[in-house]
Amino acid sequence: MEKWICTVCGYVYDPAVGDPANGVEPGTAFEEIPEDWLCPECGVGKEFFEKEE
Repeated sequence: MEKWICTVCGYVYDPAVGDPANGVEPGTAFEEIPEDWLCPECGVGKEFFEKEE
């Protein structure tokens, strides 16, 4: 699974880790995260994330 980077603050979403504090279990692909999920660091939406190259 690919990692995704927040273009605003640089937070990296790693599917292996997930975001359990915000209801995203480890092993959840970025595409499977609910659309209303927000960056845990700066609060922007998924549209501000890009795939890590």
